[in-house]
Amino acid sequence: MRLAVVSTHPIQYYAPLFRQLAKWKGLDLHVFFGWSGAAASSAHDPGFGQDVEWDIPLLEGYEYTFVTNVSSDPGTHHFRGLINPELVPSVEAWKPDAVLVYGWAYQSHLRTLWSLSGRVPVFFRGDSTLLDERGWARPLLRRLVLRTVYRYVDVALPVGTNNEAYFRVHGFDDDTLHWVPHSIENCRFEDDTGELEAEALEWRQELGIDDNAVVFLFAGKLGAKKAPDVLLDAHQQLDGGHHLVFAGSGPLEDELRERASRDDHVHFLGFQNQSRMPTVYRLGDVFVLPSRGPGETWGLAVNEAMACGRPVIVSDRVGCAPDLVDDGRNGYVCEAGSTDSLAQMLQACLGVAERLEEMGQTSRTMIEDWSIPVEARRIVGALDEYL
Repeated sequence: MRLAVVSTHPIQYYAPLFRQLAKWKGLDLHVFFGWSGAAASSAHDPGFGQDVEWDIPLLEGYEYTFVTNVSSDPGTHHFRGLINPELVPSVEAWKPDAVLVYGWAYQSHLRTLWSLSGRVPVFFRGDSTLLDERGWARPLLRRLVLRTVYRYVDVALPVGTNNEAYFRVHGFDDDTLHWVPHSIENCRFEDDTGELEAEALEWRQELGIDDNAVVFLFAGKLGAKKAPDVLLDAHQQLDGGHHLVFAGSGPLEDELRERASRDDHVHFLGFQNQSRMPTVYRLGDVFVLPSRGPGETWGLAVNEAMACGRPVIVSDRVGCAPDLVDDGRNGYVCEAGSTDSLAQMLQACLGVAERLEEMGQTSRTMIEDWSIPVEARRIVGALDEYL
């Protein structure tokens, strides 16, 4: 089978999947990118508030083409950020048996759906949910528009429970849905030798954190969507014996640093690149993602923390919650935007060191089925079943 993939730009979470598919016997893969992003050099990331250049390979192990982008403001931050007149002709010239499109909200991707529908089987991947819908008029109008868009898709590949509910509302059914887990490269976060744990312990000591203290870790963009401010407020409600570590940067960083300036139990690491993250997650005893949204459609940092054997606390606006958080077994789900709700969950993690270790082991076991090999196998299975 010849599978053409249409993706916005090289993304650290997708590169391992493309490499896995490229090795699959009987599958010929070619990825078409509409923008270079931070693959070749640094690119400004408004979420982090700085230029970012990933330090892991994004373009190795699979065939790809960068299609010329003629947008006057290239990027993924708006609909006209990807305008690639040669995208459809390039895909067609490669003569695929199927095309897999990642997302529709860019001019080129929408044009690809319209142009190839009925001529080449179109598979679609996106992680949107219904979690942020409010009222009735706007959601109704949006659903009418999206039902039209998705008429050009033959099979959707939902990433999890919330995403599947979204697709069903927009016209898909059992015959046109094929679950494919939202995964990360679990093996990159393994620590069979204990070396990463030792590095994290040394780092904690450098930060002045006592060996017996419980450390809550936030890793990501310090912006309103992910609600680091709620986490800081909740943390400051607790009694002593715990620390809070923020790994990341973003628009709220200066404000958070100011608010925590007199608290020596709060630590800011700044932006941490991908190669460092397996150690960063091990700084914490519990990973916390308290997002208020909108747009926290999954939260792959939760996958990464679980692969590191950590319990997780997420809000009910985080898309992965029903799939990856078994409340009370490997973590907790709090009410989005509620400092009191989150503080209760943080409090439940204090003074129960053995319990946290058990929950972390549960996380590691649960995430085994959410892996790149499983994701690749499910994609190939969907292709086989349809074609």
